[in-house]
Amino acid sequence: MFGVPFVWIVLTALASPQQLAEGAAALLDLSNPQWSNFVEAFTKIDFLAYTGNSLFLSLLTCILTTASSATVGFAFSRFRAPGKKVLFTIILATMMIPSIATLIPTYVLFARLGLVGTYWPWVLWGIAGTPYLIFLFRQFFSAIPMELEDAAIIDGAGWFRIYVRVFLPLAKPALLTSALLSFTWAWGDYLAPSLLLNINNTTLAVATANGYVDPHGSGIPTLQAAAAIMYLLPVIVIFLFTQKQFMGSSLGSSVKG
Repeated sequence: MFGVPFVWIVLTALASPQQLAEGAAALLDLSNPQWSNFVEAFTKIDFLAYTGNSLFLSLLTCILTTASSATVGFAFSRFRAPGKKVLFTIILATMMIPSIATLIPTYVLFARLGLVGTYWPWVLWGIAGTPYLIFLFRQFFSAIPMELEDAAIIDGAGWFRIYVRVFLPLAKPALLTSALLSFTWAWGDYLAPSLLLNINNTTLAVATANGYVDPHGSGIPTLQAAAAIMYLLPVIVIFLFTQKQFMGSSLGSSVKG
């Protein structure tokens, strides 16, 4: 049942308007697949430009979020400071606040700062990290034996060197997980780009949702389905190429542990 929606999208993308009007049974007839739907979906909007916008925004979010979350998680796992547990609890508590509840205040804030229509909101979000990924890194770093840290200190290493040379190489599974999650979150986000970006620098998610309409303003399902498949391809390719590395890193860390 998990693959039924995807199969339905594929059948819709390969169907003609007549088949779509005839109903579900007609979609199963693949004797004359309409590959032209993909060509039309690609050319009807500036697909490459919007794809570039999405890739840039997703990679930016991925790099900044992973770097900041790992650094904060390391600090919470190793540094001793008054109020550390209280601050960590507050960060985790923010996960219980629905993002929709902060949508209007966030928009008003960025509008007053003059950041609407730019990518700066994603830069600020990336630098701030995310509570879930901070928790992920904090738990991962806490599981690393203190003996490695003590040995590095004896060798004269400072905290930055310990973090970069000892902890980060051991955190490959967590880093890869964080990168995949933050990339897919940014790639699949529709609400924030639709509110904070304009038509020239918006993402592929917004463009594919709003760009395929007929002269009467109604959506064109065949083109929308074809665009949705092309929209999913980068995420599927990234997952296929990183799955083996992720599993290998996880297995290696399990053996070391």
